[in-house]
Amino acid sequence: MSPAAQTELFDSLRLELRRGCLVVAVLAQLRQEHYGYTLRKSLVEAGLEIEESTLYPLLRRLETQGLLTSQWREEDKRNKRFYRLSAEGEVVLGQLLDEWRGINRAVERILGAATSHERKTDGEES
Repeated sequence: MSPAAQTELFDSLRLELRRGCLVVAVLAQLRQEHYGYTLRKSLVEAGLEIEESTLYPLLRRLETQGLLTSQWREEDKRNKRFYRLSAEGEVVLGQLLDEWRGINRAVERILGAATSHERKTDGEES
């Protein structure tokens, strides 16, 4: 595989991985009310980069799905849309976190087993 094709493949797989993580992170952050800018800033400060062109469509989709509520308010003489996790969103977030933790434990076990197997294989070759 050429380096360009490998980079393209990695970028595609990375994007897939990030999509689900972003949903969980956004829902978790919206346990406290935020408007778009402060939400994006808090995600970035936590180490999760997200572009506005990704965030705002995600917020609209999550609200359409009933996971968020929003309210327009004036702040600093500007209208801003504030988002917060809905009651249904709280339930779904809990379910997603349980699922994410289970997947994470399984992947850690798989990685641990692979590392253990690699050590045994390396030791046998010596």
